[in-house]
Amino acid sequence: YRMKPEEVEQCRPYFTVNRPWVNMGVQADNLKGEYFIATGSGKFFRNVILAPQDNICIVEINDAGDSYRIVWGLEKGGRPTSEFPSHFMNHSVRKAATNGANRVIYHCHATNVIALTYILPLTDRDATECPVVFPGGVGVVQWMVPGGADIALATSELMKTFDAAVWAHHGLFCSGPDFDITFGLMHTIEKAAEIYVKALSCGQGIRQTITDDNLRAIAKEFGVT
Repeated sequence: YRMKPEEVEQCRPYFTVNRPWVNMGVQADNLKGEYFIATGSGKFFRNVILAPQDNICIVEINDAGDSYRIVWGLEKGGRPTSEFPSHFMNHSVRKAATNGANRVIYHCHATNVIALTYILPLTDRDATECPVVFPGGVGVVQWMVPGGADIALATSELMKTFDAAVWAHHGLFCSGPDFDITFGLMHTIEKAAEIYVKALSCGQGIRQTITDDNLRAIAKEFGVT
């Protein structure tokens, strides 16, 4: 989560700046000096509400836009999520694409989405689409080793166009202005994938579906392109 300036000021009395700067292997000019709330690597969401100081952190980005340091949290040790470079670069492109409106990048291992990456072509065109919730579609990243600069750059290139990007055989990234919209987008994509997986599992093939003209009618009714 990319913090708002007023939120940073509310938290600043609790910051410490004695931890080292960590180079991310990627760089973004438009995130210089920003602050992010991130989950810790190997931590569990269930424990965040019980002990936030041990399971999440606030990190500051340096003036060069290529390194972070922890200024609060992870009091028992640790580091931000291993996917932090990908989160960081996705934040950069979504900030630019939405004039600063998008503040959340969410990554999870959506089971049915992952399953479909084993049987569908790994193209943006073939990703399941729900026109009302994500009319722009979903990007697809071919399988790459996670956690480094290469996959961060590949994902952020897609996120210039899409609100969501699938990592083949791994998971899904979504972006949005707040937690509700971003989590909702993730769950909608995963539910769409689950429906498709279940329909295929019936063994009869797809006999009928919503036509292209039906989809256009939905888009017209809901005012989406």
